[in-house]
This record gives sequence, C-alpha cells and structure tokens, in this order.
Amino acid sequence: MHYLITGGAGFIGSHLSEALLQKGHQVTAVDDLSTGQLANVDHLTADPNFQIVIENITNAVVMDRLVSECDIVIHLAAAVGVELIVQKPVHTIETNVMGTEVVLRTARRYRKKTLIASTSEIYGKSANIPYKEDDDRLMGATSRHRWAYATSKALDEFLALAYHKEYDLPVVIFRLFNTVGPRQRGRYGMVIPRFVKQAMQNKQITVYGDGQQSRCFCDGRDVIKAIIGLAENSQAEGEVYNIGAQQEITILELAHKIKQMTNSTSDIVLVPYEEAYEAGFEDMRRRVPDTTKINALLGWEPNLTLDQTIMDIVKHFENEGKQETISERDTPSAVIVG
Repeated sequence: MHYLITGGAGFIGSHLSEALLQKGHQVTAVDDLSTGQLANVDHLTADPNFQIVIENITNAVVMDRLVSECDIVIHLAAAVGVELIVQKPVHTIETNVMGTEVVLRTARRYRKKTLIASTSEIYGKSANIPYKEDDDRLMGATSRHRWAYATSKALDEFLALAYHKEYDLPVVIFRLFNTVGPRQRGRYGMVIPRFVKQAMQNKQITVYGDGQQSRCFCDGRDVIKAIIGLAENSQAEGEVYNIGAQQEITILELAHKIKQMTNSTSDIVLVPYEEAYEAGFEDMRRRVPDTTKINALLGWEPNLTLDQTIMDIVKHFENEGKQETISERDTPSAVIVG
C-alpha cells in the first residue's frame, strides 16, 4: 500500500512513516516544516519507498498529485500546541479548516480512504470523565482564543463525517489524548519535552497554573499502532475513536517525577496562566479518554509506561548532542514549590 501522511515530518508523522516502511509499505510524507523537522525523517530518505515533499497542504495542485498517487491518506497536519493556538489564532483556524477541506475534497476526487487526526480538545470543558466519543461537548466563549483550536478540529470532524455521509467517502476520525515521546519538541507548550529539557539543563521547571490539572500521557509508539490498525480495518470507516492512556498524573507530580528521574537540581516553579498564555486563559482540570471502542475493534491498549517514555525522551535529547535553547520567561510572580 502507498500511504500519504500529511504532517509527515512531525513527531507522530515521522514515527508513523517509520512503522509503515517497516511493514513494507510505500510512504509519501508532506510537511511545510512549520512545526515538523527534516531531522525527524533524515534516516528514512535512503529508503526507496519513502519520499518527503516540502509543501503546505493548502496547495491544491500539489495535493491533487500526491493523493492521486496514494492508496490511503493519514491527515496529521495541523496547528497544534497551546502556545501556538493562543499566539496565532488566525493561523490555527485557517490551517486546520482549510487544510482539511483540501485533503477531503481531493480524497473524494480519487476515492481514497482518509484518516483524520483530531484531538481531546474536542471535549472542551466537559466534566463528564472519562470522555466517550459520543459525549456532548462544552466549549468556552469565542473571546477565549484557546477554544479556536477545539472548534476548528470539531469542524474538521463534521466535514469528514459529512463527506462520508453524502459522498460515501471512507473516513476514520481518531482523537489523540496527550501523545508524547522521542522527537517531540517543547515548542508551543508540549509539556514533557519542555520539562525534560529544563531539568536536564538544571533550569527552572515551569509549571503553569497550580499544577493540579491532570493528564493521561500515551507514548507515540503505542499511538501509531492504533492508527495503523484503524487504517487497515474497514469496520472503522465512518466512526470516531479515542486514542490515549488512562493513567492520570497531575502536572506538578509530573514535574517532580522528571526532576527525580534526571537527577536535576532544578527548582519547580508555578507560573500563573495569565503570564504563560494570556489573561482569562481557561484550562481543563482533568482529561481522561474512554478507549472501550477502539479496544473492542482492535484489542488495542497502550503498553509503554510513562517512566519508559520519559527515559526515552531523555536519551533522545542526549543523543542529539545539543540542547535547544529554552526560551526564558520573566516570571516575577512565579512561586518556587520544590
């Protein structure tokens, strides 16, 4: 099979490309390198079954050719990361909505099965934990830029399901919950790589808010097994699936864990949301997926532990032989907690 992966030079896209090549498939990755990096796929370029195309997915001419040549499209490209979403709301909305529209329109033209990556942000501020795929959604006010991302991804889902209903396009939607692992960067608010870098450099580990918000972190290598399983299963078409781990940890506990695992001398500081993002920023206290549906279809569940993932991220940064410069924040009202 020939897979087209949008966002293929990103953290998840590069691991997915790697796994598909190992299974004997052909892979074309398209990425504009706005958040992805060529370094993530450099080791794949010698494989005759792999090619990387540097282009934005809104380029309909290029996407027409790439989709026509593939068998399955996995659409990962999106504006992601809380900081980017808050800083560039126009970019977020246009990239997510317009890019997905191009992908779906072109996939319909050539009758290509298409998997659309969505997000746990879809559930918004709902307190109905754990989140099920058919749960109601609770969004914040439109004046809060944070909800632009969730709304844009919801529109992506509506559009994909509309293409399935009206045009019988085989589509699958998967919602990712806090996916982490080697090659993920701390840019734009990705918390674990940011904490690991700060700890490895013995710099302040900056926890936003009071640190009592909890998340469930799933290793990207487990996630791609679920994605490939959905791509290979025709029963998944026209459906939405959560992909994520279910073991919760507070962000403050996470900071202490990473500090201990890296033998760091870093202080852990609390930074108010209004300093980290913007005034009036809203966050969810918990975010836990119900993965009953994908487990019933594929028998999928995560295997890698959070400790394993953290240590692999540490090794990845060590093997790079260089440290990215961490943007220093002025944190006059930060509170040292450990």
